[in-house]
Amino acid sequence: MSFIFRDFSRCHPESMPRWMRLESYETKKKFPSGQRTYGSAKITSGVIEQIAKIRKTFEEDLELAKTNGRFDDLYLKYFSKSNGITTSLIKQLANLPEAEKKELGPAINSLQNEQKEALKKGRGEYKQSLTADPLIDLTLPQPPRAAGMLHPVTQIIREMNAFFRYRGYSIVEGPEIETPEYNFRKLNLPEGHPATDLQDTLFIDRNFLLRTHTSSVEARVLTEQEPPIRVAFPGKCFRNETPNAASGSFFYQYQGVVVDKGITIQNLMSALEEFHKYLFGDDVQIRFRYKYYPEVSPGLGTDILCTFCKGGGCDVCRHRGWMEVLGSGMIHHNILLMCGIDPEIYTGFAFGMGLDRLVMSKFNINAQGKLYDGSLIYL
Repeated sequence: MSFIFRDFSRCHPESMPRWMRLESYETKKKFPSGQRTYGSAKITSGVIEQIAKIRKTFEEDLELAKTNGRFDDLYLKYFSKSNGITTSLIKQLANLPEAEKKELGPAINSLQNEQKEALKKGRGEYKQSLTADPLIDLTLPQPPRAAGMLHPVTQIIREMNAFFRYRGYSIVEGPEIETPEYNFRKLNLPEGHPATDLQDTLFIDRNFLLRTHTSSVEARVLTEQEPPIRVAFPGKCFRNETPNAASGSFFYQYQGVVVDKGITIQNLMSALEEFHKYLFGDDVQIRFRYKYYPEVSPGLGTDILCTFCKGGGCDVCRHRGWMEVLGSGMIHHNILLMCGIDPEIYTGFAFGMGLDRLVMSKFNINAQGKLYDGSLIYL
């Protein structure tokens, strides 16, 4: 029996057998280049080889992670969005023809699921191996966790203490229960002065009272120490006042006193400007205005632009646009004399800040009473 082979590759389609003619037309219509079948096989084979190689490398990396616990690094190596090995393989699917996507997609997804499951299992085994170590005592109590924070007033006091210490001030304190002598008399407030009225001062008896300002500490310092003096002191004060958004019957003040030769009001203003920039930032807006205080002459009131209304007026600033935060001035020569300091040789300045108002401005708290109502939100 003999066979006759005919080469149809060069024949006109009409002379080809029907089965070959139909296949040729469909193939040329869908894939004109004629490379469809061979290119597809090559791409599929290459991706499968990649999957096998990645699977093997992952297994090696996983075994290493089980010894050093670096599972997070391993996860990023394979699943990082930017350059993860498996992630990059998944991104290649978008460039493949539809037929290859259907064939390779399940294989790549299976690889991804296998790796993530192995990571989860390996992490659990690693943690279990740590607790299974006989040298680890699980009954040993952990160090206590830090809970809460310092009260806003305490935070500001510590910041201010750091500021003034750096500039050579000593931090001192004095009694909260005072005598009229130190709370009034040595501060140029004689008996009968309006500031000694029972409506303002909380008397314990005729000889003792709750201090109405931290200036009482100033009187004690000037009496007990010799110039040069440079001190600062925070403390509680008490007054018989009706509470409102900006003040109450209990509050904090912060006071500073400097006495030396050649001290001028310019030294005072410079110190206050520097302090406000330290506490609120270089863009803080402050203003000085003349104000009468019996303890100083001349006296200065210092205001900052209201941080709540930005100068527009609100309940906190009493619709003035500015908040008065401290009173200051050159120490009155009568006080220096009463405390035993020669005003012809020494001069000095003093300032007293409403600490609560500074705290309110710093932390954006719109009512002074919120600081002391026991709310845990500030702790």
